[in-house]
Amino acid sequence: MKSRSKLAALAVSLSIIATSGVAAAEERSPLVKQIKDRGELLCPAHNGNNMGFMEVDSAGNWKGLDIENWTAVAVAILGSSDKVKFVPMSWSQRWPSLNSGEVDLIVKTTDATMTRDTELGYQFSVPYLFGAFQFLAHKGPTVAVDLAGGSICTSAGSNNVRYLTDFLTVKNIKAEILTYEKREEQRAAYSQGRCDANMGWGPSLAVARTEQSNPDDHVVLPDVINVAPEVIVMRQGDDGFADVVNWTIQALLIAEDQGVTSANVDQMRKDPPNPVVSRLLGATEGIGARLGLSDDWGYNVIKQVGNYGEIYERNFGNDSPYKLERGMNALWKDGGVLVPMLLD
Repeated sequence: MKSRSKLAALAVSLSIIATSGVAAAEERSPLVKQIKDRGELLCPAHNGNNMGFMEVDSAGNWKGLDIENWTAVAVAILGSSDKVKFVPMSWSQRWPSLNSGEVDLIVKTTDATMTRDTELGYQFSVPYLFGAFQFLAHKGPTVAVDLAGGSICTSAGSNNVRYLTDFLTVKNIKAEILTYEKREEQRAAYSQGRCDANMGWGPSLAVARTEQSNPDDHVVLPDVINVAPEVIVMRQGDDGFADVVNWTIQALLIAEDQGVTSANVDQMRKDPPNPVVSRLLGATEGIGARLGLSDDWGYNVIKQVGNYGEIYERNFGNDSPYKLERGMNALWKDGGVLVPMLLD
């Protein structure tokens, strides 16, 4: 009887420890608790389409790499890919919307800068996508200086204008800058010849070229204006929420690195090949409490969203209309720059 009493007491103690661990983690993150109480994650969608990143059909269904990244965060916290509320807005509206709490985070092809960190008070995730700012031009110009005297279109309400202005000043290139709130308007202006060149970033620019009626009549100039990592942006002061966001991104990368996919995740969880996969998929008890989440948070993310490679292929790669190579956005072992952190 004494042994049974001791075992019962031990079970109660372990339950209290696990529960208090989750509670402590939630206390570290007021926003995680708020999201759980609310039952949905609030995210800034685009006021139109940003091909490959955010696209909406006539029925109001959203898809894209950015859509899937914040869906992964919603799954990690709430356990379901359906618990996301999309709030369409322009590039410039994303900042006041984050400040006011209208949205919980920004996943909207946004790069990290010192000003946004130190002066505006934003916190950044680890990068989830890399790309270079370049020019897409109608065939003829071969380098940026050939654009002198012409017009260049780019996005309003973003860092693009500053990057472009600085580049043109340094290179002593005189050109007119035309800005557009919506990517559709920017792409149309370029396609219709109102702009001699379209300044954009990484995959976005490559997608814009594939959309032309004859892509071979358009060329991405070799000049690199800037190289930027895309990040998820949060308000400063909630490190617990930042941990959840960062480890959600890491879960996508770790899963790809370890060969865990949405198709084999059940078997991998049932019979983990190593301790990393065991922790990732919640077969190791207590792993979720560190983040204020259930142990199966990583399993849910991979089951419902997939790993990083699956997400990329659906939105930019061979399973998309754009057929873009991974390039620098491949894992380190495949020649890219993406390196998963250690899940210990």
